[in-house]
Formats: sequence, C-alpha cells, structure tokens
Amino acid sequence: MNQHLTRSLILGGARSGKSAFAESLAIASGREVIYLATAQAGDSEMTARIAHHRQQRPAVWATVEEPLALGDTLLKWSTPERLVLVDCLTLWLSNLLFADAQDFPAIGRITPPVCFEVQRALFLHALEAVTGDVVLVSNEVGMGGVALSAVSRWFADEAGRLNQAVAARCERVILVAAGLPLALKGERC
Repeated sequence: MNQHLTRSLILGGARSGKSAFAESLAIASGREVIYLATAQAGDSEMTARIAHHRQQRPAVWATVEEPLALGDTLLKWSTPERLVLVDCLTLWLSNLLFADAQDFPAIGRITPPVCFEVQRALFLHALEAVTGDVVLVSNEVGMGGVALSAVSRWFADEAGRLNQAVAARCERVILVAAGLPLALKGERC
C-alpha cells in the first residue's frame, strides 16, 4: 500500500458545500482525478442536478457512473497516480435499498435487498485495499428529526452506520456546514 495514501470522508447536510469542498481537495492534489458518480437520473429534477454537477467539474476529469458495485469500481480505478472522488455514499446507499424495486412498509421491520449487505461489505473491503488517494462525499443525515416512516428511519440509521464505518477507515474526516470545513479527524488540507 502507498505509505502516503490518504482516504478522506467529507460529510455535510444538503447544500452544505461538501461536494465543492471535496472537489477542491481533488484539484489541490494535482493528480489525475476519476469522479465516481453514484447518482441515477430517475426523473427530470435529478437529471438537472447531475447536469449541474457535471458542469461544475473540470473537463479533464473522467467520470465513471456506478450506482451499485461501488467497491469493485473503486478498486478498478484506484492507482497511486490517481485520486478517486466518490460522490456520494448516501445516494449509493439509497440505490442499494431500492435495487429490487420493492415496496417497504410504513411501519415495521425493513428487510433490505440481498445486494445491500454484499455490496456494503465489498465497498468497505475495497476502501481498505485502495492503492491511491480517495475522497468520499456523504450526507450527515442524523442531525435532523426522527423520520416518520420505517424506511426513512432505516435509511438514517444505515447512513449513520456507513459513515461511522467509513470514518474509521479514513485518515481524514471533515464536516462541512455553510461552506465551512471543520476537521473532525486528521488535517483539514
């Protein structure tokens, strides 16, 4: 493993500036950047969001879209000469939850698709095995109120568990609020 490897988790709420901050880290690295996008354009609003994000990124960055097999894709593109920017983990988590297009009850136990545990484990293993720098973007969803539906509560719980597992594997964790970064673990830049 590269002894100077840096894995960074950038957390924040909606419109906090977390993606812009993550992109600034990628630019500052001076390395080739692979932008690993997890979003899927399921409707016109999401299509517009994806287009806006693409316009904001440097044209020289390669974009790889992967909604489910994040671990395998991360390992495929990670090299000592590159920085892989993953945006975002909570969209990926949502993709996994709804991968089988099943309906979930408003109350009661949520049973995620089989791919959820498999892909989550593969991703966490890949994060430990990468050979180049990685910047991961994720939403901090646990700071709001308690969700009303079972699936929303399950999602918030799983997002929190995923963020904790990723943070434990990263050398740097930064919370972004109102466009301002706060180092939680490691150095800011």
